[in-house]
Amino acid sequence: MLGGMQDWPLLVWKLIDHAATNHGSREVVSLTCEGTEHRSNWAEVRERSLQVASGLSKLGIGRGDRVATLAWNTHCHVECWYGISGMGAVAHTVNPRLFEEQIVYILNHAGDRALFFDLTFVPLVEKIAPQLKTVEHFILMTDAAHMPADSSLDLTCYETFVAEAPAGYSWAEVEETAPAGLCYTSGTTGNPKGVLYTHRSNVLHTFGGISKDALSLGSSDVALPVVPMYHANAWGMPYATAAVGAKLVMGGPHFDPETLHKLMLKEGVTMTAAVPTIWLGMLQYLEKTGQDLGALERVVIGGSACPRSMIVAFKKKYGVDVFHAWGMTEMSPLGTVGTLSASAAALNEEAQFDIKTKQGRAIFGVEMKIVDEDGNDLPRDGKAFGHLLVRGPWVAEEYFGGDGGVIVDEDCWFDTGDVATIDSEGYMQITDRSKDVIKSGGEWISSIELENEAVGAEGVAEAAVIGLPHPKWDERPLLVVVPREGASPTKEAILSHLEGRIAKWWMPDDIVFVDEIPHTATGKIQKTALREQFKDYELPTAKAA
Repeated sequence: MLGGMQDWPLLVWKLIDHAATNHGSREVVSLTCEGTEHRSNWAEVRERSLQVASGLSKLGIGRGDRVATLAWNTHCHVECWYGISGMGAVAHTVNPRLFEEQIVYILNHAGDRALFFDLTFVPLVEKIAPQLKTVEHFILMTDAAHMPADSSLDLTCYETFVAEAPAGYSWAEVEETAPAGLCYTSGTTGNPKGVLYTHRSNVLHTFGGISKDALSLGSSDVALPVVPMYHANAWGMPYATAAVGAKLVMGGPHFDPETLHKLMLKEGVTMTAAVPTIWLGMLQYLEKTGQDLGALERVVIGGSACPRSMIVAFKKKYGVDVFHAWGMTEMSPLGTVGTLSASAAALNEEAQFDIKTKQGRAIFGVEMKIVDEDGNDLPRDGKAFGHLLVRGPWVAEEYFGGDGGVIVDEDCWFDTGDVATIDSEGYMQITDRSKDVIKSGGEWISSIELENEAVGAEGVAEAAVIGLPHPKWDERPLLVVVPREGASPTKEAILSHLEGRIAKWWMPDDIVFVDEIPHTATGKIQKTALREQFKDYELPTAKAA
């Protein structure tokens, strides 16, 4: 016996159709690589997305073909995103911050037939083009006035491509399980691996993301995703804003606090999302200029853990709520968001700050558990910590091309590679990556918690913790600190700040000061590079042991 409801396939283009039909005049604003400000709306973005789809069809791009983008967050990128998947092809966002050889590998591995790219990346694309085995069309995302006078590539002008595409195109009616998007992991170990999203997984992820306990987006919001579209689909925000008809604001190639701040004030941004380093720079800018954050209500921070001191500063100084979001490319990417539960909302402010340092509760559609080394389930008591496993309709079951072999167990649980705790209220807290956890005397030390406490010390801009060999304890923590501009924090002052905030045996055995800490292409601290940098460093306690 079947139910009596209509079978309505969950297709990505239905999101942009909804936005155009019900919120057509709601603005889509972006700063461009040409140095201008572009103002559009959801109705216009849909029409131009259809033209992108039509143009690709004219080029012979078919269903299932991969089409790459090498671009910043702009209206053009959104048009390509919807246009590519809307004609049945696969929108493949490429991270331009990866090493050149990784970008070449990814484009070849994906088998991309066309490449859309911004003016910023003309030199890069010209350099790597001879190594690209499958790319047939190079489409430069600009107008005729800004096309290069000479280029080693046979370039197509994006605006001309859109204008000359045959009119009257209709979206492709594909199965909801057909592929719609492709993102590659940052490849910290081995080659990057591709995650192939379906129309269904993207739409379900959007439903989960817009809920009140997640990104809490509505049509009255003005959203600024600073997180790039090539970083796990900008955490799904270009989909989510279309689903609710929110105003979408994008900074293009700009990530500096001054430009972002001006954009936020001018456009009345109410919600924004980015990695912690962006907001650290913003706080420093606000302290220097004495300005406020205008209409901003909430900031979603992901990519790495946000220090408690940053959460407190945003709330107490600027009246802005900061929430963690956690996930990964393999999860489309949202898994948890640190919004307050009913019981948490009833607590005093200091207790709420403690809860907000956690990565948050699973949103509907994500199941989560922690297990020990033998795979046994651990209690949700906020104390036991183990390997974090997830599953759900927008969690990867395999990598593109079968890379990595089988990546889930017989019950479809995916091992995230994180070590975490989960409390009785469902709040999950990452204590470390399994490869970064410090094992000292048979116990685990959380490098993330140590880093977050250290950043709260006066004069500290950024902190990273790695484990170094110790003859007695196996490993002991080394704290690496970047001082704030103009500040000169001391080892003694930082250790004094840490006293009482962490367990005594977690106290770092030494502190070193550096000008910068290496980061991955997605803005995370690159622990592998730090361990290589300090591989010959001997802790003072190791000498004395």
